[in-house]
Amino acid sequence: MGMLGLPFLTRMKGFSAKIYVTEVTARLGQLMMEELVSMHMEFRQFYGPEGSSFPQWMSWEELELLPSALREVVLGKDGTELGAWVPLYSAADVTDCTQKFQTLRYAEETCYNGTLMIKAFSSGLEIGTCNWTINGPKRDVAFISNSIFLPAHAMKFDYRSLQSNDIVLYSDFSSLDAMENVEDDDGFSIPTTDSMSTLSTDNNNNNWEESVESLLYTDENLEEQEKLSYLCYCAIDSLKVGGSVLIPINRLGTLLQLLEQISASLESSTLKVPIYVISSIAEELLAYTNVIPEWLCKERQEKLFSGEPLFSHVELIKDKKLHVFPAVHSPKLLTNWQEPCIVFAPHWSLRLGPVVHFLRCWCGDPNSLLVLESRLDAELALLPFKPMAMKVLQCSFLSGIKLQKVQPLLKILQPKIVLLPEDLRQQTRFTNANSFSVIHYSENASIRIPSLKDSSELEIATDLALRFQWRNLKHENMNVTRLKGELSVYHGKQRLLSGSEQAKSSKIRPLLHWGSPDLEKLLNILSNIGINGSVEQCMGNVESEKACIVHVHEPKKALIEVGTSTIISAGDENLASKIFEAIDKVLEGI
Repeated sequence: MGMLGLPFLTRMKGFSAKIYVTEVTARLGQLMMEELVSMHMEFRQFYGPEGSSFPQWMSWEELELLPSALREVVLGKDGTELGAWVPLYSAADVTDCTQKFQTLRYAEETCYNGTLMIKAFSSGLEIGTCNWTINGPKRDVAFISNSIFLPAHAMKFDYRSLQSNDIVLYSDFSSLDAMENVEDDDGFSIPTTDSMSTLSTDNNNNNWEESVESLLYTDENLEEQEKLSYLCYCAIDSLKVGGSVLIPINRLGTLLQLLEQISASLESSTLKVPIYVISSIAEELLAYTNVIPEWLCKERQEKLFSGEPLFSHVELIKDKKLHVFPAVHSPKLLTNWQEPCIVFAPHWSLRLGPVVHFLRCWCGDPNSLLVLESRLDAELALLPFKPMAMKVLQCSFLSGIKLQKVQPLLKILQPKIVLLPEDLRQQTRFTNANSFSVIHYSENASIRIPSLKDSSELEIATDLALRFQWRNLKHENMNVTRLKGELSVYHGKQRLLSGSEQAKSSKIRPLLHWGSPDLEKLLNILSNIGINGSVEQCMGNVESEKACIVHVHEPKKALIEVGTSTIISAGDENLASKIFEAIDKVLEGI
């Protein structure tokens, strides 16, 4: 879903960022964007002048006629968001957007700007969806978005690859809509967040990680299968009384599983009812999902080795139980059409695509069924189709990490810092026993992340290292040397290489000194080599340091000015050289 907004960014003047996506997400996202453009073009052909850039419904006269809930969507709560609406992107914008993609496979490493190493790991939410790790010289970051531990279609959530990063940026907001500390519809008690805080963090307990992992996998798959079974039960009930079923669900994984379960339910009920999938991308989409086994869960991959199709829609199409058409007005659909039936069609908003046609046909039929996801405001979405006699079933499918699993997951990942959404502050409470600190972030607010590494690693060429001239720092109790070479940053590693002029330049470079010389030591060293002088101390401004002058009387006149820097003034070059050597012995330098 998030990819649908990308062309709005990439079509902006001056956009030059890199877009990293997994190979499958790139293809599926392109198909979804192309379908949206196609549906919008069809909508404009039927409901508005194709060349107009300002829709008639955006005029104040039309806006005043809208229901209050719909008017708030258009104008915003304070009435200032009308100017934020922009025209939808075109097919050319989609092509331009996809050309900016840099695709990756799971766990494939890529380098950004020579310093950041980026990897994608399966999140389990959908086929191709991922979480990211970004490793840099100063810190390693894991980015966690909506994830599912054991999906029935996509590769499972690869959380182990996110372990031991310095920072975890947690951005799974799905749990905000979930009801905690209550019983669900089936009577199962939902574990609370507080129960997680009692888990032992004793590293010597060998069974701790196993117990936490078993908690992470608690009944997720079973709960989803029960929801799908209930949906199929409701669909069969509608079909038995002569009604049809309309399913505009946009989640690919849910759609694929529903096709399998509904067809199985029809088989067991002995109903001879056709299933239609009507979408401009349906044929290509269904074919594509059956040729990407490496992106699917283990159970689907095993089907490949046993010679079975990865998904059952292949056999359903072959047996003419499932019919795929690009549009409502397809000639073959008109000749094949039969009711009652089951129709999968976009768009989930109920404003675009084939779903509008079918809703207008069936909204007055009390025997027909419309299936929606619970995140959609059904009251608002169905306004154009009232009065609505059609039955409406809203389903809530798992779309991320459950709230009670956040803490055990973070304990396994073992980061140093966790960044959590501000909205989760009240729902998640962390004890002092945790090994990580928690920082909450909110929209449009900058936060400062503590530095976790005081130094960076630098690889030095062997020939350069052999020329080091170490010098002991008296006050710091360490050895230092000067480096000169060509700094190379490649694939996140910093290297110092010998330059072509390295050997020559190292012989003539001057010493570097720092600090202020101890005048008493300096006079003693000068006296030992036959140079006599005295100190004249001068006070500067209150805010400035003291400036001292050493007058050299013998063997010849000279002046040493000691302030923010040390300056030697002498008429005799040999005398100046001896004074410099004396100062060199007093100061730290390399």
